[in-house]
Amino acid sequence: MNIYTLALFAHIVGAIGTFIGVSVWLAVAEALRRVQRVEQVRTLTSLIQPSGIFAIVSILLLGIAGFYMALAAWGEQATWIAVATISFVFLAPFGAFVIDPRLRAIAKAAVAAPDGPLSASLAARIHDPLVGIGLYLYIGVLLGIVFLMTTKPPLAASILAMVVAAMLGLAVGLLFWLLARSGMRQQRDMGNPAR
Repeated sequence: MNIYTLALFAHIVGAIGTFIGVSVWLAVAEALRRVQRVEQVRTLTSLIQPSGIFAIVSILLLGIAGFYMALAAWGEQATWIAVATISFVFLAPFGAFVIDPRLRAIAKAAVAAPDGPLSASLAARIHDPLVGIGLYLYIGVLLGIVFLMTTKPPLAASILAMVVAAMLGLAVGLLFWLLARSGMRQQRDMGNPAR
């Protein structure tokens, strides 16, 4: 066993951990859209901090091991590595500085709120489109990076693959957001029949 093999193992473990952490964020965000009470929000948001820490540690492991492997084995001739690295460098802070703070703000607001039905401000935080759409975009880009790692395409195909992955993630996120918004509107209309 050599250092490269250990780095490959760490890289794969980091990738699995990243998907687990981000998937928990996504599951919490999707489940939050269906809650009616503050107590439900508290229960779901209790998963945010551990999954956020898990995702961040996994992203660091993934990045460090991947950087080592790129330098040790692939060098500059593998242009897919440059595309994957640039995508990763833009993606990692998005989770830590955009998605995670919004999810933590929901958790903090739920702790401060009294038991009972959701307030308008807490409901607005829960339905923040940047959280849901951002998480689907995040997963789309992660899948694009995995595609690059497994197929190792040339530069133009690597760029195209990442653009397609990001657009598919964005499209799925927008679709789910629009469906959730439509469902909320229908619930509101059913609750207020005298319009």
